[in-house]
Amino acid sequence: MSTSMATAINAYVDAVKSAGAGTGGAAAEKMPGGNFADVMKSIGESALEAGAKADQMSIAAVEGKANVAEVVTAVANAELALQTVVAVRDQVVTAYQEILRMPI
Repeated sequence: MSTSMATAINAYVDAVKSAGAGTGGAAAEKMPGGNFADVMKSIGESALEAGAKADQMSIAAVEGKANVAEVVTAVANAELALQTVVAVRDQVVTAYQEILRMPI
């Protein structure tokens, strides 16, 4: 079963909203650092920024305007950010699938 990260996040957000509906939204307000969707959005944005910086550094290196060490560092940071996003996505999907297997 292939489940996208967006589906898993939306299901989680819907569950939080429905749980918070009976408590006046207190469940969502108690979450440190904002809600889950905001955290996932910020992780994705930081990974995209790292990728964009790696692209810019690579272009600058081709033009002869950047140091090779800076390019390697930027590309390594982008790779690490992507690996982190993939690991988080895998955990979210696994958790979502576990929730689906729970008896009602």
